[in-house]
Amino acid sequence: MKWLVLLGLVALSECIVILPLRKVKTLRETLREKNLLNNFLEERAYRLFKNDSKTAILPLRNFLDFAYVGTITIGTPPQEFRVIFDTGSANLWVPSITCESPACKTHNTFNPQNSSSFREAGRPITIYYGSGIIQGFLGSDTVRIGNLVSLEQSFGLSLVEYGFNFVPFDGILGLAFPTIAIEGTIPIFDNLWFYGAFSEPVFAFYLSKSKPEGSVVMFGGVDHRYYKGELNWVPVSQTRHWQISMNRITMNENVVACSRGCHATLNTGTSVIYGPTEQVTNIHKLMNAKLKDSEYVVSCDAVNTLPPVIFNINGIDYPVPPQAYIIKIQNSCRSIFQGGTEASSRDTWILGDVFLRQYFSVFDRKNERIGLARAV
Repeated sequence: MKWLVLLGLVALSECIVILPLRKVKTLRETLREKNLLNNFLEERAYRLFKNDSKTAILPLRNFLDFAYVGTITIGTPPQEFRVIFDTGSANLWVPSITCESPACKTHNTFNPQNSSSFREAGRPITIYYGSGIIQGFLGSDTVRIGNLVSLEQSFGLSLVEYGFNFVPFDGILGLAFPTIAIEGTIPIFDNLWFYGAFSEPVFAFYLSKSKPEGSVVMFGGVDHRYYKGELNWVPVSQTRHWQISMNRITMNENVVACSRGCHATLNTGTSVIYGPTEQVTNIHKLMNAKLKDSEYVVSCDAVNTLPPVIFNINGIDYPVPPQAYIIKIQNSCRSIFQGGTEASSRDTWILGDVFLRQYFSVFDRKNERIGLARAV
């Protein structure tokens, strides 16, 4: 039976599998609306954790800012889950039906007894995030992403979740390199690639600028209708996260950060842009932004006069306009730039959905490169 499924996958390998994503409120937005954001940030300051064979360390993985959710199924018959397709991590996990945490009570949970294809590895796992933890165990089962089928796919089942209350997703599907996956597991993209599920081992994201609908993640190829011009390819500088080298960051033709070159990771698992605190503070000074309730705000009247922030990558400028990096919430205009990356690396930036909404992104595993083009 397994070979019949694999033959079916090969027959589909010339097709691009396109899965719709839906933009949802981030946890940051939800906590802000409930006037709980300051307390949350004070209680869950960023911490570093030690690494061992049962632990996946995800530097600055901050689900406060997850925003785009898609649907997968696990098991036979299939059980449905809303997940973040996250280029910043490499593990797949969903809540177990036996999870006792309050967060699990508001999310879809996996019931192994209802799946004839489930196999339990029995191995405990812990995954630490920037502001939360999941603890559980490993299992394997059939996972479907649209028409793609990954047999005997390892995934985590959470038994305990800390910090995942209010999040609008059930679990996370990591798309980073296998070097940061839990030891002994194969990420779902690598499993699909190994069994020939697609002819080109690439995936790509189009994130809609305005509407909740319209965003997609595509596997096995690129749909050219989602971008303008040519793709500019950038080599990956570190095969853990999707990290590239960045030349500089400018405003009004003046270098404001990354003056001697730096690193950047393209991360669909966060909606904002993170950088070293000192350099982010410099950018906020040039915006004349003021700190208010743990976030930087500017005069809403000034948004149309602010310059774009330009990220120079591989010699090409990628501007992000003020209408993208300033968001209006409750009559307040707030910057999406956040500091804190120096906790894990001296000069690293994380370019999240604010950047990726402007630029269609292609992640090429075979050639270890990222393609960028202006999104339609």
